[in-house]
Amino acid sequence: MIHDEIGRLLLQERSSGEGWSLPAGAIEPGESPRDAVIREVREETGLVVEPRRIVDVFGGSGFRHTYANGDAVEYTVVLYLCTVIAPAAGQLDRETKSLRYFAQSEMPPLALAYPLDALFTP
Repeated sequence: MIHDEIGRLLLQERSSGEGWSLPAGAIEPGESPRDAVIREVREETGLVVEPRRIVDVFGGSGFRHTYANGDAVEYTVVLYLCTVIAPAAGQLDRETKSLRYFAQSEMPPLALAYPLDALFTP
């Protein structure tokens, strides 16, 4: 989770047409979860972040995803609260169509079923 100075949440609109989501991704072999957060956020937003704390861990049917080949999985998601330590720089990866900050009252439907109260926890 990345919030701006007035508390809005940064969301990524995925190029794949899956809608809006938090910047996220898989952990690469040999990579720690913390390093994966830093890498994925940089790739998808251009921002350099410092993960500050784990907010919650989610999983189950609300985090089910079916890939184009038909494989179905249920993600285990570790939600980190992050602080931006360097502004956006460089080109974003092809996964990102657009980025936008949203207030809780403006939130679009998300690709995964994150509880809104967790996303706006200070």
